[in-house]
Amino acid sequence: MAGYLDRIGAGKILRDKAPFSFDWTPPALVSRDDELEELAGLFSHIGSNGSSGRAIITGPVGTGKTILTRKFGEDLHRHLHEVRKITLAHVNCRNHPSASQVLQQIAISLDSGHPERGLSSGEIIQSIRRNLLAHNLHLLLVLDEVDVLIRRDNSDLIYKLLRIDEGKEHQGSISLILVSQDSTLLTLFEPAIISRLGASNLLELAPYDQSGLSAIARQRADAACITGTVGEEVLTRIGALASGSGDARIAIELLDAAVRRAEKAGRGEITIADVLPSTLRSASLEPSQVDSLSKDQKLIMLGLCRRLKKSGEITSGDAGKLYALVCEEFEVKQRSYTTFWKHLKFLESEGLIETRKAKSTVGRGRTTHITMNSIAPANLESRIEKDLQRGI
Repeated sequence: MAGYLDRIGAGKILRDKAPFSFDWTPPALVSRDDELEELAGLFSHIGSNGSSGRAIITGPVGTGKTILTRKFGEDLHRHLHEVRKITLAHVNCRNHPSASQVLQQIAISLDSGHPERGLSSGEIIQSIRRNLLAHNLHLLLVLDEVDVLIRRDNSDLIYKLLRIDEGKEHQGSISLILVSQDSTLLTLFEPAIISRLGASNLLELAPYDQSGLSAIARQRADAACITGTVGEEVLTRIGALASGSGDARIAIELLDAAVRRAEKAGRGEITIADVLPSTLRSASLEPSQVDSLSKDQKLIMLGLCRRLKKSGEITSGDAGKLYALVCEEFEVKQRSYTTFWKHLKFLESEGLIETRKAKSTVGRGRTTHITMNSIAPANLESRIEKDLQRGI
């Protein structure tokens, strides 16, 4: 009776799914050696006490901005561990879009017992500085998707962080890296902030070329798949199909989909026929955008992701049924259809889903069809599941 379950844990290709996640940090970066060298140049004096660095990194989705800063921070921490104690804080401003939320995340990264309420922004900034001085630490702070913060709360926080040591005896408390998809990021700042950041400290990441995308697929395949199951011709095709966008995430999604397709067929090797261009998506959104959704919205998105990673479209009626199943799975009370529909419209307004109306095949009404073309459902699925399992 349960023979259909025999496939679970019996994959002939996949060894570890983690490398297919956009959040996975590889041991080395593909096609970004020049950018790492440039970052090192911008922070060449950071090994000396009292000094700090500044950098602004821009580039389209899928060009490796976040992973570049993480890799640089980890390498810098190891390289200077005998010279200067570097601590890292990475704050995504889409998830924490106000100055107070950003400061709270920084403070908590330094002291898990930091009070969540009752302090002004100025008090939190000075608390951060005191903590750094008390432990002889230098903070490398990365503000990811910083344009979201600036458009909501203007650039006051950036200015305050840049002036954190002004008039103080000890200098060089914080080094700052600002990250954004917006190539015009500098135009959002006042001249005084641009002067302190340094307009020449701008690093623009270009989309990956075909060989880079094939190399990224190879790196992920080596880490995720059993040796010998993914051939060079498959990786070359993935690079060719993803090269139109230059987006590493599309290359990773193509590989992930090809693995699932081959394993579903019971084969122990991926063929070129498993790499289908129909799985391509114009990934224009960051996966982290789902982190700030409410629990009910995440439940709806999880149901949609599970279906849309296999098919290109789903009706709103089927989406409602999947939402009910997910609510049962996580033992959460299902909301009314009206509330469910409001959440769907919100997800559409955020660009996470698209809808279209078509004549119903039953009766005279019109049916709403849902698609997800701006982001890969398979990658969102694991991210949302982790949040829900943690009760977020």
